[in-house]
Amino acid sequence: MVRANGAVSLRELARVVQTSEVTVRRDVRALEAEGLLDRRHGGAVLPGGFTRESGFPQKSHLATAEKTAIADMAAGLVEEGEAIVVGAGTTTQELARRLARVPGLTVVTNSLLVAQALAHANRVEVVMTGGTLRGSNYALVGSGAEQSLQGLRVSRAFLSGSGLTAERGLSTSNMLSASVDRALVQAAAEVVVLADHTKLGSDTMFQTVPTDLITHLVTDEPAAHDDRAAAELQALADQGVRIAVAGGGAGAASSAAAESGAGGRPARREMPLPGQRRTQGQPLRALGESAVDRERDRDRARVADLRRR
Repeated sequence: MVRANGAVSLRELARVVQTSEVTVRRDVRALEAEGLLDRRHGGAVLPGGFTRESGFPQKSHLATAEKTAIADMAAGLVEEGEAIVVGAGTTTQELARRLARVPGLTVVTNSLLVAQALAHANRVEVVMTGGTLRGSNYALVGSGAEQSLQGLRVSRAFLSGSGLTAERGLSTSNMLSASVDRALVQAAAEVVVLADHTKLGSDTMFQTVPTDLITHLVTDEPAAHDDRAAAELQALADQGVRIAVAGGGAGAASSAAAESGAGGRPARREMPLPGQRRTQGQPLRALGESAVDRERDRDRARVADLRRR
């Protein structure tokens, strides 16, 4: 499975071979000792230090339940009448399917799959970039895509990638995709990263979003006793990233409550002006230092709760 997909999660392996994650984790250690794969937070990848990019057919079958839960929670951050950008990826495709129900929305994307998911949404306007089609992930890349994003300003960018670490932020395995993702980030006042647990701690070749530019991370709950993934989440929270955990019982419930206002809709927050970038240690300056400290404390408490469980 690792050879076919480039990466695989422990949960997926346990489901396929119908055994416990504890057994799978032990066997993965043995395979790593033989040099056949490298362990990563909650999964395994091909050996060599950096994960390679899987094609869309392989990605679409990895961590499907987790991606669905992440997309459900991320959709709650989008409000009526907003203008957003959505990058390419299987998780962002799931998000797009849910955005079809948000009236007055404008979605700018370089992904054919995102555009297809929104094609029949009567109250959503879809704007596509130019560029050259990259068949492996059905995305438009290159100078045409980047130039079409110049001068664009939107409220939020929703992006996924191949790996996420507190040290380097979000990264991907393809140079052209990374360049377009960076252009998407420059167009947005806030950046929301969608990354399932298999991406936590994985590092790939090309950085797309440094950690200090990530406003929100929407992820799923790491596997039980996965201390490294919990430590990565803690490190991200320490750098000011607001973390929401989907489908994780009490931890997810507390996170969702912190992200949402009355009726389950996102609480209204002052956003920085278009193009304004926050510096490390100042996640949302408009909220004031005391509010930032309170949010950071809540994020740390949620991550600590995950580690205890």
